[in-house]
Amino acid sequence: MTSSREVGKEIDNMAQETEDHFKEMEKPDMIERDPNNINDHIGVEFEDIIAEPDGAHSQDCVWRNSYKCFNCGKNLCYKILTFICALPLALCWGCSFACISFSHIWQVTPCYKVLDINCGCIRKFWGLCVNCAIGPCCEACSLFFAPFASSGTKVTIQ
Repeated sequence: MTSSREVGKEIDNMAQETEDHFKEMEKPDMIERDPNNINDHIGVEFEDIIAEPDGAHSQDCVWRNSYKCFNCGKNLCYKILTFICALPLALCWGCSFACISFSHIWQVTPCYKVLDINCGCIRKFWGLCVNCAIGPCCEACSLFFAPFASSGTKVTIQ
């Protein structure tokens, strides 16, 4: 029987381990934020979206200010959206991937292993039945066709 002191010490140890875990967590790279190029397909630069062909140029001041307005609007909107949504979405995605990991570790992989073991047993049983039922027939047919067996020479028909 555990005493309340031992339970309290255990809780303190767990809290310390959790605190140590968060201290040891790797900090995100603040410069290279897409090191695996996951979002390379998203072209959100002005030059990737708006382009004037040689025959249709606007005034230089319009083009220059369009560039500034585009970038200002894009950056402001993105920062507002990330300020409002990034933390809750990061929490939701973290929980989702934790649930997926949990499901695979504690449900999918063990079920797959049970299926693999049972199918191995069924495979052996099926092989034995097929070998007993069809094996003698195949062996008899092989004796019938043995005289026609190829000796390895190539026969050409003209």
